[in-house]
Amino acid sequence: MTRLLNIGGAVIGIVALVLQFSITVPASLEAGRSLVGSIVYFFSFFTILTNILVVLVHVSALTGRPVVMRRPSWRAGTGVAIAVVGIVYHVLLADLWQPEGLFYVCDMLLHYVTPALYVVWWLMMAEGSLGWRHLFWWLVWPVGYSAYALARAPIAGEVPYPFLDMAVIGLPRVLIAIGAIALLFIAVGIVFLAYDYFVGRRRRRAVVNA
Repeated sequence: MTRLLNIGGAVIGIVALVLQFSITVPASLEAGRSLVGSIVYFFSFFTILTNILVVLVHVSALTGRPVVMRRPSWRAGTGVAIAVVGIVYHVLLADLWQPEGLFYVCDMLLHYVTPALYVVWWLMMAEGSLGWRHLFWWLVWPVGYSAYALARAPIAGEVPYPFLDMAVIGLPRVLIAIGAIALLFIAVGIVFLAYDYFVGRRRRRAVVNA
């Protein structure tokens, strides 16, 4: 079952990313961006970057490479990130646009299907080896992304998400949004840590009672 989830997650993730790239870049070119600018624009979304990370972890589980992504902390951290992608999109962004056709297909795959597949897979693979220190390492991903997005904004003249747009909502509200998402990361991370802890305790009990 776990192997099927891995294969399904990897295949669906790759298809969704390639399809999204193939429709986003032409649309971006039509909007006036250069080819390079359009490619950079595509890779400037947290959703895209996190889905790439999800695919890499699935591939690592299937092939054994890269080894670092087979670590429980990497797998769990990726699960936290992709879960937050789905939550933030559903709560804050889904109502801001009405995608149609292939855009709708990609929207569903990247924000709902791949997160669901990955989280279910992780629940089956948890080993009970995580600790509180991992929670702080997982925050590097969203904080680093936020720093990149804000640094890119004055150069590109745009931001990938409206809650990062200082020109429209101001710096204080942007910082509040980043802080709120960081707190969401922590909350989801705690849920993952709690589940991993109970998995580990159940396994230890099984060993003692064996």
